[in-house]
Amino acid sequence: MTLERGATKGASIVWNRVGSALLLAGLLAASGCTLPRAPAGTANVARDSLQSFSLNGRFSVRQEGKGYVGSMRWRHAGERNELVVSSPLGQAVAEIVSDAGGARLTRSDGSSQDAEKVDLLLQSLIGYPLPLDRLVDWLRGRHPDGATLTLDDRQRPLSWRHEEWRIDYAYDSDASQALPSRLFVERLGYFELRLRIDEWQTPASEE
Repeated sequence: MTLERGATKGASIVWNRVGSALLLAGLLAASGCTLPRAPAGTANVARDSLQSFSLNGRFSVRQEGKGYVGSMRWRHAGERNELVVSSPLGQAVAEIVSDAGGARLTRSDGSSQDAEKVDLLLQSLIGYPLPLDRLVDWLRGRHPDGATLTLDDRQRPLSWRHEEWRIDYAYDSDASQALPSRLFVERLGYFELRLRIDEWQTPASEE
């Protein structure tokens, strides 16, 4: 791992509202998905020891000139994930529930689709097989061996690079173990994800 220090304080990632919201126009039918309730607790848990969480956020995805924008509510606990994807207007489009036994996507029209892994269902929904297990590690600030890592002046991950992957972080809190509020993920020349996290919640047992 190559470590770079002295990164500019307060580096931020610009939340870009992609103008491709029209891609969701056909999905704004009345929602049949129920948003999972966030678990009790607060986001004061240390980033390095984060195990279970619930977050609300907004995202944009771009791949090969195509875009998808929306909001999400995601609950993660061990091998179980509950993910609700909504349109920019807040209407639920689909819900994905996954665990060690597989994954199921339920759309707002009541149709459903099963798969061995959640990645395949996300590909059918947003056009890219985003691996949630990797996203969990990225949110924790973990990086692969051999990555070039840049820390901010509070020793928090500010960015890392590994092969064709680039990850950038920004924080709303000054705490040294703060969870990121903005995440930028890029697979160079192929895929781009911008995630703005509006709310973190963690179980009280992790405080």
